[in-house]
Amino acid sequence: MITKRGVKTGIGVVAVVIVAVSLIGFKLYRDKLTVSLPDYAPIKKAVWLDQGWDQNQREKFHHADQGTQTLNIPYEWFIALEQPRLSLVGDVGRLSDPAYLDRYGFIPGATRGGENQLPVGFARAGTMRTATGQPWLNPRTKEPMTRLGFTCAACHTGRLAYRGTTVLVEGGPALTDLGKFRQGLGISVLLTKLSSGRFLSLFSDRFDRFAKNVLGEDASKEDKAELRQQLTAVWDQLDVIRKLDKKVAETSVDEGYGRLDALNRIGNQVFGLSLGPEAREKNYAATTAPVNFPHIWTTPWFDWVQYNASIMQPMVRNAGEAMGVSALINLTDPGKGLFSSEVQVKALANIEKSIAGNQPSETNGFTGLTAPKWPEEILGPIDTALAARGGALYDDLCKGCHLPPVGTKAFWDSKAWLPPNNFNQRYLEIKTKTIADLGTDPAQAEDMRNRKVVIPDSLGIATNEFGPALGQLVEKVVTHWYDAHNVSESERPELNGFRPNLIQHPLAYKMRPLNGVWATPPFIHNGAVPNIYALLSPVSERPKTFYLGRREYDPVCMGYQITASAAPEDNLDLRCLGSKTDPEAGRFSGGFKLDTALRGNRNTGHEFNDGPRANGIIGRKLTPDERRALIEFLKTI
Repeated sequence: MITKRGVKTGIGVVAVVIVAVSLIGFKLYRDKLTVSLPDYAPIKKAVWLDQGWDQNQREKFHHADQGTQTLNIPYEWFIALEQPRLSLVGDVGRLSDPAYLDRYGFIPGATRGGENQLPVGFARAGTMRTATGQPWLNPRTKEPMTRLGFTCAACHTGRLAYRGTTVLVEGGPALTDLGKFRQGLGISVLLTKLSSGRFLSLFSDRFDRFAKNVLGEDASKEDKAELRQQLTAVWDQLDVIRKLDKKVAETSVDEGYGRLDALNRIGNQVFGLSLGPEAREKNYAATTAPVNFPHIWTTPWFDWVQYNASIMQPMVRNAGEAMGVSALINLTDPGKGLFSSEVQVKALANIEKSIAGNQPSETNGFTGLTAPKWPEEILGPIDTALAARGGALYDDLCKGCHLPPVGTKAFWDSKAWLPPNNFNQRYLEIKTKTIADLGTDPAQAEDMRNRKVVIPDSLGIATNEFGPALGQLVEKVVTHWYDAHNVSESERPELNGFRPNLIQHPLAYKMRPLNGVWATPPFIHNGAVPNIYALLSPVSERPKTFYLGRREYDPVCMGYQITASAAPEDNLDLRCLGSKTDPEAGRFSGGFKLDTALRGNRNTGHEFNDGPRANGIIGRKLTPDERRALIEFLKTI
């Protein structure tokens, strides 16, 4: 006979077993449901360099709405979600905490002064929409929620730390890890979704806290049920991308801090996700060609942009970027107007104009966003005698490809300045060098040329080649916006940047002027060389592996520090090229290990070495003193 006491004992045993099993499960999944991130010291002193912009221009660049909803969730969710980690007790901290986002590389908005706000490169504006284009409504208030997405500044604002000061560089390459951020956001959504279920509810009332912050104190059960449905829909959408990424993972190359396979990711968004389920399977490609986020000062005056000199028109470049970071576009429903979109075309034109400034000239130089000057008060004085020796080396070895130093009479007199076009605009012809001659990693150029896409006839795209097809599609989206907003034919050339929509895909890379190059590590197009000293060294001496994510700048090597503490200046090999006996000497928790043996990560080419000028050797071998002299000169331009 079972007594009441026996029943209670049995219930107690079952409860203990459930808790024990749950604790074991918690330990098993805790490490999987988290993101490994570096721990950085808080920013104590931040300095924005003078690059020709006032505070209003900075603010617009950092937060101007481009129509993107990159995170696939509304702003109200973003500030309510908790960080992607399990906890037995209570709130683990908000995902939107500036100090936490800083660990992914996003620069806190408060570095400009004033109260905490969204990080640099985040914009909130307009109505968040579902995948079908309907307004995303708050389940309780039935009011539309707010769109949240990236701006250009998320990838094109640089930072360097030196002896307690953070130097912030407008238009420089960001040191963000967008892959880790996507992972963290996905885990955060998943944990919130699961916390209302049987297992995670034993440990966390995460969903209840989320619902309270999104819906308010007086939300009904029905309101919360609808919020759960929205969470499930978001997770299902994120899970589609997760499964697609898993499908191509074997041939993909991890990007890490400061790098992104931007063109392939834009292609995956536009020709994969935006075209519906069938296109996803056919057009979603591996990310095989990560590149260092390019610096963008002076760029508006180049005849061609992108590392492989593939795009001419600024509007196509910028609108394509907005579409690539999830500005909603309609490519599947003729009833709603094919090519209608949320892309903020006028805002993109204004940003481009702010970067470009007026027509450059010897009298006025470059206006708009200018290259950063070496901050001697922070990074140390320039050795003028050493720089003079470096200048002679630059004239001999560098200016034939990279042009005379910007600002010199020789630069303004250069034949690289093209004659005025039909709109009286002059642009700078940027030389390219074939992959065979330059010898650098071929992935970005080869993969753009070789990629093909499947496109429905309804879109009227005349090619299946990825680059030209993207150019045509973006032009259709922009033209639809012009027509919908009654933009006259006479106004359109200026908004387009006074240039035609031309796309090419040469097996070559461009060689831009080197003004401000000191502020753009890591180097070569894929970021596979950590500093300029290594770039001026033979390939055999360059680090085979190193870690990205460390922010401390080394003014001697001209790049990010590659070890926990800088070696003495009299040991340049160790300081700039890394340990030959311990390749893991530069390892740090949460950093990204870049392996240059992988295609997409190769550190070959642009080599100064003995031997014939072929297979990537572009100049004679330099002594360590000559490398130092060239570095000192590059600080002056």
